[in-house]
Amino acid sequence: MNILIKLSGESLAGSNADHRGIDDEYVDMITKRIKKVHDMGVGIGIVPGGGNFMRGGRTSKVITREVADYMGMLGTVMNGLALYDFFNRNDCPAYLQSGLHTAAPMAEDLDSAKALEAIREGKIVVFSGGTGKPGCSTDTASAGRAKDIGADMIVKLTNVDGVYDKDPDEYPDAVMYDKVSIDEVISKELGIMDLGAIKMCKDDKIDIVVMNINDEEGLTKLVKGEKVGTRVYN
Repeated sequence: MNILIKLSGESLAGSNADHRGIDDEYVDMITKRIKKVHDMGVGIGIVPGGGNFMRGGRTSKVITREVADYMGMLGTVMNGLALYDFFNRNDCPAYLQSGLHTAAPMAEDLDSAKALEAIREGKIVVFSGGTGKPGCSTDTASAGRAKDIGADMIVKLTNVDGVYDKDPDEYPDAVMYDKVSIDEVISKELGIMDLGAIKMCKDDKIDIVVMNINDEEGLTKLVKGEKVGTRVYN
């Protein structure tokens, strides 16, 4: 079984009040939880966001969108390097690739064949640098990398328990789905990922699971086949 984990950049900021930078203790905890699943024999790819440093064109109203997007991708490279280091510190071999030619010699260019080979060798593969192109989110990168490694699902770790019919922060009567079809996600614009990424998952028949990053045993339960979060199915 192979899975692709989508980690938001903000999640790596952990308890930092401004949601910026990297919280070492929190990242150490997250990598240990992922390692636990890896040790169960699951092949794992990870796409980190960069929002704890720069959310591309959404962060600045002054910097040109293309330049800001490249800055955002550089943020994902910094997060990728941190994850790479923490996995190796925790005796979990990791392999880092990047969509940008900025992290050599620690990161190699995106290469699906090498990524699959690394997973077969028992390494966790961290995909940084997004797609390497401006105008594309890390959601799009996640869908592409999931296809590259033959992932059974994308696991999106968030700060909510799953997918709701409306924003639970604004509406106390919001109802969480146990499961929902990918067509319904598109038609209702539930917004769990960028529409383009959702359509890529539909075309490639990749399911998505949205779950809370703070569920200590959530990933373990998921790979054991237990119900966790919301499953978006094809």
